[in-house]
Amino acid sequence: MKWKGRRQSANVEDRRGRGIGGKTMVGGGLGGLILVLLFSLLGGNPGDISNTPPPPNMSYPNDNMEATNQQKELADFVSVVLADTEDIWSQEFEKRGLTYEEPKLVLFSDSVQSACGAASSTVGPFYCPGDHKLYIDLRFYEELKQRFEAPGDFAMAYVIAHEVGHHVQTLLNTGGQVSPEQKRSNEYSIRFELQADYLAGVWAHYAQGKGYLEKGDLEEALNAAHAVGDDNIQKKAQGYVVPESFTHGTSEQRERWFNKGFTNGTIEGGDTFKVRDL
Repeated sequence: MKWKGRRQSANVEDRRGRGIGGKTMVGGGLGGLILVLLFSLLGGNPGDISNTPPPPNMSYPNDNMEATNQQKELADFVSVVLADTEDIWSQEFEKRGLTYEEPKLVLFSDSVQSACGAASSTVGPFYCPGDHKLYIDLRFYEELKQRFEAPGDFAMAYVIAHEVGHHVQTLLNTGGQVSPEQKRSNEYSIRFELQADYLAGVWAHYAQGKGYLEKGDLEEALNAAHAVGDDNIQKKAQGYVVPESFTHGTSEQRERWFNKGFTNGTIEGGDTFKVRDL
């Protein structure tokens, strides 16, 4: 992705090295590692996870987060991607007579406090609708590259675009017609996550139109979408899959809905709540 030398967002809040102290919201529920992995990989709400110790193999190194060159470059990169989402979604909202409210992106290390509750780094990137903020520990990208075999800067961009997709859903009140009972179902969760993947694809569509994408970028994003499918995560973690416990969609679904958004380039084409067969 062509990003160096381009505008960075003014909506980045750096809380690295601060921590929050006390208990943090980490795994639990679906059996420790599986749920943490699912919430780590796009769209998890830390307020939905109970207080239990983090799985030992999902911990991050406890460093002092000094601004190394690599960390600084990653921070600059996510700031540029966030700026791109601001430009593109502002234009898309304006076309529809709406005003886009830009979200904040919070960089943190180890643990963080949001309006959705406290979260540790093991929860991974997430969006909190309560304060309209995205939360990212940049060390997550090593997990994405190493553990989930999804390297590349556009794989990282996909993560950010997906979380911004949740912000777009919040602003548009996506799923507003769905009953509270339905919202507690796994089917609703899957539709909600796939729609965020679709919206990430819409963003990528316009990023390509602006000439920001390079050869192989789309493949990096599709590979990342495939890597974070429920079936792939469960198979890696426990050797078998339990479809009844899926909350984000299969690898095939996540890849397909991102690609659909990339191809269509319209908000309207991604209403997963009206699609009979996902």
